[in-house]
Amino acid sequence: MYNSRITGLGYYVPDNVVKNEDLSKLMDTNDEWIQERTGIKERRWIKENSGDTTASMGVKAAKIAIERAGISKDDIDFIVFATLSPDYYFPGPGVQVQHDLGIKTVGAIDIRNQCSGFVYGISVADNFIKTGMYKNVLVIGSELHSRGLDKTTRGRGVSVIFGDGAGAAILSREEDTSKGILSTHLHSQGEFAEELVVKAPGMGTRWVTDILAENNPDDESYYPYMNGQFVFKNAVVRFSEVIMEGLIKNNLQVSDIDMLIPHQANLRISQFIQRKFKLNDDQVFNNIQKYGNTTAASIPIALTEAWEEGKIKEGDTVVLAAFGSGFTWGSVIMKW
Repeated sequence: MYNSRITGLGYYVPDNVVKNEDLSKLMDTNDEWIQERTGIKERRWIKENSGDTTASMGVKAAKIAIERAGISKDDIDFIVFATLSPDYYFPGPGVQVQHDLGIKTVGAIDIRNQCSGFVYGISVADNFIKTGMYKNVLVIGSELHSRGLDKTTRGRGVSVIFGDGAGAAILSREEDTSKGILSTHLHSQGEFAEELVVKAPGMGTRWVTDILAENNPDDESYYPYMNGQFVFKNAVVRFSEVIMEGLIKNNLQVSDIDMLIPHQANLRISQFIQRKFKLNDDQVFNNIQKYGNTTAASIPIALTEAWEEGKIKEGDTVVLAAFGSGFTWGSVIMKW
């Protein structure tokens, strides 16, 4: 048996910084209103004609992760790409990354678990490696939200939250099973699918031809909808549960956590979990203040920044945890 271990990390965010004050020119909002509800001060949105796409941002993050892992693109055996905002309805961006990086014809899959996407992706990669099937797996989380948001007062409850960006990790085979990914834990609750959703276009609801034929500017079905209070209440419960599930599985205590990287959904959620577990500021990493919620990209971006800043060291117990649309949630327990 093998473990998998993160050997390389990288992230990419667009240069274009959108501050809360900038959004007040587009909708009825202000910096105080946004910070009070979300903790966000700014986010990155691509500029039109910049050339950035979900796939291309993923490629940029992947190149950094590959270099830091000390391997070449030809050493990658498999690609896992997590996103809710692919460049095309199909195919998914995994195959675009394979082509754009010039990787040989390895397999590539796409994961549609939104905010939990990177945690799900890590779990998939980890189990492929543990079975001995692959040695090096590239896992990417990338999102381009800004082109799909309702940037009017009608949509401010959602549109002020989300940002664009990508993060990537290389998972490699580790023969020392006391190191690397110790366990992953995944859950879903589809009865609440419509509490955080984009309903159209979709084969089961309304397809593109229907929307175009109606030409209805009041149609909100293709913008994100979120029942914010309901999502918050469920998030704090599921975050806590799935973190404890991972700790118990590995005979660990909350006090053993050296670094918790929560999905950057809302600073208030992260702060709630931190208080509940009585963790100090050095044990939890948040960067939603400057990037907003980048969905599947949020954990790899935060994990990379925490590592770059020296806040994660060899031998540390690192916990990743996510909750989001679906509802889906999960955790990863690893020994760095």
